Amino acid sequence: MASVNIEQSLQLPCGVEIKNRICKAAMTEGLADERNRATKKHQTLYGRWAQGGSGILLTGNVQIDHRYLERPGNVVIEGTQTKAQLASLKAFAKAGTKNNTHLWMQISHAGRQTPAAVAPTPVGPSDVQLQMPGAAFGKPRALTHEEILDVIKRFAHAAKTAKETGFTGVQIHGAHGYLISEFLSPDINTRDDQWGGSLENRARLLLETLRAVRQAVGKKFPVSLKLNSADFQKGGFTHEESIQVATWLNDEELDLLEVSGGTYEQPKLVGLDNLTLNPDRAEALRESTVAREAYFLDYAKDIRAVFKGPMMVTGGFRSRAGMDAALGSDACDMIGMGRPLCVDTNVVNKLISGEMDTTTIFEKSMEIGPKFLRPILGLNSPFRLFAALNGWGQQGWWCIQLLRMGRGEEPNLDLGVFKAFTTYQSEEKKAAAAYNAYWKGK
Repeated sequence: MASVNIEQSLQLPCGVEIKNRICKAAMTEGLADERNRATKKHQTLYGRWAQGGSGILLTGNVQIDHRYLERPGNVVIEGTQTKAQLASLKAFAKAGTKNNTHLWMQISHAGRQTPAAVAPTPVGPSDVQLQMPGAAFGKPRALTHEEILDVIKRFAHAAKTAKETGFTGVQIHGAHGYLISEFLSPDINTRDDQWGGSLENRARLLLETLRAVRQAVGKKFPVSLKLNSADFQKGGFTHEESIQVATWLNDEELDLLEVSGGTYEQPKLVGLDNLTLNPDRAEALRESTVAREAYFLDYAKDIRAVFKGPMMVTGGFRSRAGMDAALGSDACDMIGMGRPLCVDTNVVNKLISGEMDTTTIFEKSMEIGPKFLRPILGLNSPFRLFAALNGWGQQGWWCIQLLRMGRGEEPNLDLGVFKAFTTYQSEEKKAAAAYNAYWKGK
């Protein structure tokens, strides 16, 4: 295994071969129109990424229900698709599969992490609300048993549509605090029926969804899952529970398991800390993981010991040496990379060719305000609203770059984090207004 590196191909259990070991991780794009249809902006962005050298491109989370989105600009697949909708998905898939690149659709339901601008009353396993400053998310209502069964059918329908329109695989989003992740978490899922309580019951939605998706797409089509190694939140989905779920996944014909971690309240997936109203809820990453590039590599090794299929680790990788070391140590089979591709769509080609050995990610000081105020405004500050502003300002910075590239523009590396925050909020407000004007006017 010591000879494995990012240039080598990977054959999946379904028989499909991936040209190399780099996957562009899923990142929300916000490029759909007011009807949540794919647009030419998706073609522009993914066409650039396809030429950039990645073996797999994962889309941003495509939603299964227009009522409960991660953001207004999500693509949605539900019900009967019109010819125009199917044509837009086919064009999206065609652009993203150039250069012998795989394009996998990440399929999701936002659950309680649906913004209030989209749904003042979102849904979840229970009525436990996000504890974040700013009142951006409403108090959810608990899904009924019948609605849960409908969610499973919607995942399968979206996966079947993805296959029919030219996407070469799908990934079920079971991480980061979205609906399936919420069901796994005992502090969010307080149900006392077959969908809550024991880990076996809390994992039921995940496992039933995977089975429905596999049946919908057949045995030779790649099916992947994104799973938290832990929520890193006291009372939440633990690493030990993640290991147990991974053992159950051995029976589910999975082609790739992506290991990540965190939620909106604990965004470890992007290297940020607690953004909740209660700083005591956070759980720290292991010291050895903090010291390395990859946030979740230590946790992935534990899962690797029990899961028999291919694995991918996403979060923090920046150097060719670090990626090759992770592959060579048999900690994972694929490397997930996100933010570097927001500033240089050709970064994978450069890593493979040897043109660069470290990604040219834009690492400007992303802090709000002058240095003497940073103890107040920083992520470890007791002033949680300012800390959240800083954290989500950083997230807005990356999102703005994707919006720019979708319009055919280059990334703006001089964009400050506060300007990014205000610009992103303005973009989201316009998108929400257009979304609500269409859907509530029907």
